Amino acid sequence: MALSRKEREQFLAEPHVAAIGVAAAEGRGPLLVPIWYAYEPGGLPWILTGVNSLKMQRIKTTGRFSLLVQRTTPTVRYVSVEGPVAEVTEAAGGVHRELASRYLEGDALDSYLAYAEAELSDHAVVRMRPKHWLSADLGGG
Repeated sequence: MALSRKEREQFLAEPHVAAIGVAAAEGRGPLLVPIWYAYEPGGLPWILTGVNSLKMQRIKTTGRFSLLVQRTTPTVRYVSVEGPVAEVTEAAGGVHRELASRYLEGDALDSYLAYAEAELSDHAVVRMRPKHWLSADLGGG
């Protein structure tokens, strides 16, 4: 059963690890890799990625990307959202902490932030303007 707009936006706002999909080179399937993301209902989903990464190269070429999040319990549920890039900005002002704290806490968060500060200075925030949604909950409801 498809989710309502409120249900799909709330589900996307939860801290799932997403699969990002971006069209690849001709003759290849899409680039699909796991990624952390952030979203607030009614807003623009966003990711962090290296400015020279394959993901960013593909996003710049196509101007759009997809995110897919899912769970398996208590029911199988997924939300997929696709759309054009709304903006790309420098990753500054605590954005690594904002994103990582959705997924990590305590020592793991501190360790990741030390790594991010030392190694991920070349990252950018990429925001998507959602245009197409797919969703379902396959539970017994």
